[in-house]
Amino acid sequence: MYLFGSGALIGTPSGTNQTPINFGLIQELTYDEAATTKPLYGQGRRALAIGAGTIKATGKAKMAKISGLAIGALFYGVTPVTGQTATAFNEAGAIPSVTAYTVTVANSATFSQDQGVVYASSGLPLKRVASAPTTGQYAVTAGVYTFSSTDAGKAVLLSYNYTIAASGTSIAISNPLLGPVINFGINFVGTDPTTNLTMSLQLYNCVANKLHFATKLEDFVMPEIDFECYAGASGAYGQFNFPDAA
Repeated sequence: MYLFGSGALIGTPSGTNQTPINFGLIQELTYDEAATTKPLYGQGRRALAIGAGTIKATGKAKMAKISGLAIGALFYGVTPVTGQTATAFNEAGAIPSVTAYTVTVANSATFSQDQGVVYASSGLPLKRVASAPTTGQYAVTAGVYTFSSTDAGKAVLLSYNYTIAASGTSIAISNPLLGPVINFGINFVGTDPTTNLTMSLQLYNCVANKLHFATKLEDFVMPEIDFECYAGASGAYGQFNFPDAA
């Protein structure tokens, strides 16, 4: 058979009644099995026998869709919770020409953390102080930014974090003890474009060992999850399924 495109990849966390999770617009899947061998030599240059050693099976899934559910369940072993901390970046503000020289950000009611202020005209950063700012300084409390009278009338760009309780999701990243792993099974399915028949690869026990994503100018972010596979207590490892006749 032929196989065209990236196919679909589904991961299912181990446990009872776990929800299968689509990796999300899978762009590329690589799967490798690397076996070690031990040759036996005599007086000649060529091996007389070869013994089979261990097999290491690894995979890499590259996704176009950033899925909090997939990253949380398959890499961190947690379920995302409702609510998020969002970032307002370079929100425009104007320091009043008369007292009080304050700017209240749009999300002051749920303000959580300052992320800096710059002059809109030059991009130069202002310095944060506890109180009584002078030229080029600011103070902030609960989303209200206070500036010096000498900066009156100037335009600024403000960045800050704020919480959204009712929408979005978040994943709390903890520092677990060494040893326990997050186990999941995967199912890959691909289609033959000439017959529309499908082949699949099922791997029963996988452990993610790397999460990677990188940003790039004028390109999409493609998160990657690397994983290793192993045989369970029963010895079952996985299965290839082909539509071709035996």
